Order: sequence, then structure tokens, then C-alpha cells
Amino acid sequence: MKKLFYGLLGALTLGLSLAGGVSSAAENPKELRIAISSAGVGGKPKFGGSWVANVHLKGLVEREFEKDGIKVVWYLFPGAGPATNEAFSNKKVDFGLHGDLPMIVGRATGLKHKIIIATGRFGPLYFVVPSGSTAKTIADLKGQKIGSFKGTNQQLVLSRLLKRNGLAEKDFRVINLDGYASRTSLATGDIGGTITSPWSLEARGVAKRILEVRDDKFINTPVTIWVGEEFEAKYPQIVQRFVNVLVKEAHWSSLEENREEQFRLWTQSGNQYADYKNDWEGYALKDRHSPLLDEYYISTIKKSVEECKEFKLIRKDVTVDDWIEPKYLNTALKELGLENFWPRFDAQGKQIN
Repeated sequence: MKKLFYGLLGALTLGLSLAGGVSSAAENPKELRIAISSAGVGGKPKFGGSWVANVHLKGLVEREFEKDGIKVVWYLFPGAGPATNEAFSNKKVDFGLHGDLPMIVGRATGLKHKIIIATGRFGPLYFVVPSGSTAKTIADLKGQKIGSFKGTNQQLVLSRLLKRNGLAEKDFRVINLDGYASRTSLATGDIGGTITSPWSLEARGVAKRILEVRDDKFINTPVTIWVGEEFEAKYPQIVQRFVNVLVKEAHWSSLEENREEQFRLWTQSGNQYADYKNDWEGYALKDRHSPLLDEYYISTIKKSVEECKEFKLIRKDVTVDDWIEPKYLNTALKELGLENFWPRFDAQGKQIN
């Protein structure tokens, strides 16, 4: 009788254990779908220029979730930010990497996501013209065609740049071209200029810089990773593990001894090693690779919202404080002992620790 009792008890315990396992599996998503507002040369499904690219190229998210049977799907969009907005509005992605303008436009039109981590701040800006151009300043191009990828963060960067030079889009014929089409149009002389990395173009003798900005912390604003509100509410433990993976790689990417290795890794996108090396020259990796949602990040996104309204790119207001969910990043920083690793910057772009 006693044997029967313990046998039944063991069977019941096993049954509950199996049921618990099934329940746990059911609590996980089948897929993690990540949208990247970028792609490599010619739409190549690889990108470079950030620690997020390293996460993708190394398969780190896949490695984290393979034991759970969760499939990781990356969508790299040559259509950039607007394409990411469209995918999210159609419920095809759960996470997204966005520049400021398309992210703000999406929020203003009702897309519901939460900002969970930042990536990619500071960095240079170049305005490039065909090699045979006689222009010495942007003002010399008034009335001419210039290229800009409208709907992306580049449109907002161009508006800022023109305003600082006493100009506006209406002073030019602004043609909507993606980054690679703009570079081709420079080489053929079909446009008078555009914002782009100049190095490989200059090496080929088809273009030249007339403006280079390297010390302005507000001309380029941080890139953001967000999670859909519905996904975040349903799978907070998955979001936390995802952010942990991101922070670990942001740390590796911020170590100066890994500078050259990641530049070589990024060439899988089809861009040249020299482009990355020159673009990052003189910048501390810790500064540009920072994932922090610090005062600088918050203030720049708020300024971007105001600029979007000023340049009539959005009609509805967007509030920022209730858009940011820092708990996942804060938990990851604490668990990994990285709370004081990256320097924090204030709203004026000055380092505060």
C-alpha cells in the first residue's frame, strides 16, 4: 500500500513538473522579431557602425534564446526608419532600432512602443559634393538639387545643418534618395551635394568634402532600441534577457582593444574598413557606444521632438518622459557590474562623471 502511495505521489509530482515545463514554454514567444532601420551596400542583410551590428553579426541573441527554442528573426530594411514603422504597425516586429525622426513620427501617429536602450551617439557629419563642384560652402548650392533620405533621421540632421548656416530646405531642390543612391548621384553629378561619409568616394576621386563637423554633440542624435508595448507587457523576462545581451556586447565594443576587430567585422556590410576607421578617429569608443538613457539622451530626444514640430514633420505632440522605460537597462547594468562604466553626459553634452 505504501509503495502504491509513493508511486502515485511520484507520478503526480512528475506530472506537475511536466505541466510546469509546458506552462513555462507557453509563456515564451515563439519568435523574437527585430527590425533594423538599415542594411548593407545594395540592400545586403548585414550592417555595421554600431555594437548592435556586432550583436547581429555574432549571433548573440540567437545564442541566448536557442535553449528555449525561441527563433530570432532579424529584418534589415533598406527603406530605413519608415520601413520599420510600417513593419511594426503591421505587427510584424517586436523590437526596433530607430533614428530620432522616424521613431518620433511613429509615436506621433499612434505606434505604441517603449524606449529601452540607446546606441550610437555623437559622431561626425560631412557634407560632400562632386569632385568637379566649385562650391565652397553649402550656401553656394542654393537652388541646386541636394540629396536627402526623407523620413529618416538624415532629414532632421539636414534641417539642423541648414538652419545653423542660415538656410532652409526651401532654398534647395531636396531630392528623396537613400544613402547609396545619393552616393551614386554624387559620382554622376546628378546632385549638387549630400550628407554622407566621404572616404571611399574621395579615394575614387569622384567627390570631396566642403564641410566636416566632428565636435558638435547635437548635430547627430542618439539611435534608439525600443520594444512594442504589447510584447513588453506579455514577456518582461524576455525583454530583460534581450537587454542583458545588448549591454554585454556594448561593453565589449566599448573596449579600445577591440576597436580594430569590430571595424573589420563591420566590413561584412559592404562598406570599406577605411570609412569606419576614419569616421571613428579621435572618438572614445566608450562615448560613442554608450547605451545609457542619461540626461543627454533624454534632452536630445526632447529637442528632436521640438524640431519635428518646428520643421512641420509631425502634427501631434509627443511626450518623452512616459515613453522611456529604463528598468531593463538599469537592471542589466547592475547585474553586470557596469553601472559606472560609461560616462554620463548632461543636457548640455558635458560629461558629469
